[in-house]
Amino acid sequence: MKPKLVEPAPPLAQIESDLDALLRDGKPIRRDFGNGNRLHMDRPLPFLCVHVGSHQDAAFHAVSANASYLIAADIGLAREAARLVVRRLRDHCGAFLMLDIGELAEDRFLTEDVPFLPPFEIALACGDTAAEKAALKRFATAASAREAKYRTPRVDELNPTTRAEARLLDDLGDAACLTVRFAPIYRVPGTKRVYPELHDLVVANMVDSALQAVSAFLKASRLEQPATHRSLGRRAYIDAVVRADRAIDNVASTFDFLLAVTPINAEPAWLEFQAGAFERVPVLLYRPLEFEVAGQKRKLYSVSLDHLEDPLLTTLLSQKQQELDLQLSMLAARETPRFVELGRALYGSVEPSLAARARAILEKAPNVASATRQKGLGADAVAAAARDMIAGYRAAYPEFDASVEIRGDLPAGLLVSRNRLLVSRDTNLPPERLTALLSHEIGVHLLTYFNGDAQGLAIFRNGLAGYEGMQEGLAVLAEYLVGGMTAARLRLIAARVIACQAMLDGATFEETFRILHRNFGLDDRGAFNVVLRVYRGGGLAKDAIYLRGMVQILDHLKDGGSLTPFWIGKISAAHFGAIQELNARGLLRAPRLEPAFLSSDAARPRLKKAMAGIGPIDMVET
Repeated sequence: MKPKLVEPAPPLAQIESDLDALLRDGKPIRRDFGNGNRLHMDRPLPFLCVHVGSHQDAAFHAVSANASYLIAADIGLAREAARLVVRRLRDHCGAFLMLDIGELAEDRFLTEDVPFLPPFEIALACGDTAAEKAALKRFATAASAREAKYRTPRVDELNPTTRAEARLLDDLGDAACLTVRFAPIYRVPGTKRVYPELHDLVVANMVDSALQAVSAFLKASRLEQPATHRSLGRRAYIDAVVRADRAIDNVASTFDFLLAVTPINAEPAWLEFQAGAFERVPVLLYRPLEFEVAGQKRKLYSVSLDHLEDPLLTTLLSQKQQELDLQLSMLAARETPRFVELGRALYGSVEPSLAARARAILEKAPNVASATRQKGLGADAVAAAARDMIAGYRAAYPEFDASVEIRGDLPAGLLVSRNRLLVSRDTNLPPERLTALLSHEIGVHLLTYFNGDAQGLAIFRNGLAGYEGMQEGLAVLAEYLVGGMTAARLRLIAARVIACQAMLDGATFEETFRILHRNFGLDDRGAFNVVLRVYRGGGLAKDAIYLRGMVQILDHLKDGGSLTPFWIGKISAAHFGAIQELNARGLLRAPRLEPAFLSSDAARPRLKKAMAGIGPIDMVET
């Protein structure tokens, strides 16, 4: 008979040394003991989440998502390490709570003779102190408030029936402890498979409920409560997060989506369209792709998000993976019918309310089209002014390392690509629009790129998934705040919505041109420029986001929302909750820069007006 292998005792002397460094110098602990055993503490905190047993269950992921946790192979190892941590941190913090989190042996409520989707079981136990009971009560309340795919939690008292449900509480002396056991409802009954979405919901519930329990414990212990329980979460990116973010950025940096779908022959295309009496769609030419789409997709999905130990960051990076995948699919489908439908998936359809708003603008905003296009500022003058504005931002923040390039392969206008401002050689800009356009491109798009770059993860400079709508809404708001929102500009933004709707409804290039020209009064060249943007690549629904984003930002201001979170990086309104949590956890820095236009005397009364509540048509100044 082979002798039974005994798990070696953890190096308690090393843990003691790590705790000394943590308390003396603030040095984080990430000590691996082998066999997956680990102690992680990113700063001195008044709690430790502990998981004993399998590394394949949701309890493991819930525990390892915390800023202070211990993973142990067996309960004996957990008790030795936990006692040491409790003793040192309780003295330092004034009180200390151990959260012993695991799973019940089975989903006992899921049987053949119960109704469809019964409640799922959460069992709790704690010590006799008032603070522990307060923690248990808060955990129960928080966990019960969040259903997991229609299965509502039911909280009961824990009465261990198996070895897997044994408690640290039984052998930790006078240490405060809360024991949590929940049913493995995320497992497919009778198999080893899991429901991934349900797994993630359960993990998120356990993490949030645990932090709320700690907050209640601190209050009952008469210690200072955090401003929000979220601030008890992680305050540092582990290496796995940084590596995953960098790997996704490596894929994102191999292509510029908008450049890849923008025609390089805009001016010849206009002359061809004009020569054909506006009846024949011109030939549009595009840059050849410098990479293999399938190869980039393989790289994109070779980035593992399985060990990031942070459900929120995992979600953000996963969403960005999916967005890049969709963009790559669109590039592979460029100039084919599939491009339009993939674009619809990326940018959405034009909702009826947005189309109605666009039509109202085109009907109400005065049409001041001139018979001939006047000579305005050319590319050299616009580029010189852009360099001056960039120099002002660089003087305030030396890392604002933006460049300006004049390009002959772009339609008239400006375009930001990462840290570059690209100016078309065909640019012809009315002088009164110069400040507005530079505030749009530099004061919003470039500024959020560099502010995002300072956050430590590339995803904040490249943009969280779906960020573009809010970015363009902010950029259009910037035009208004500097006094540059003209009737012509607002009509152009509205016309893009009408053109997107027509394109998505199946109208041809020529038909959409006629709609804008004959029905809404755009001149020949103006209508062509809008249609060219909307039909680039085969049909791109992006241009509806300008008006949609503008309305969203005006509603946000009217509801008392602040603009400050939007300067942190490139984010969407849908990520406000995530940004608030990351900020509460100390993972985000305040914006290094705010737009210069916000502090101008001209902007203040306009911003005040926007906060009082206005519509897009009210932004036009006569």
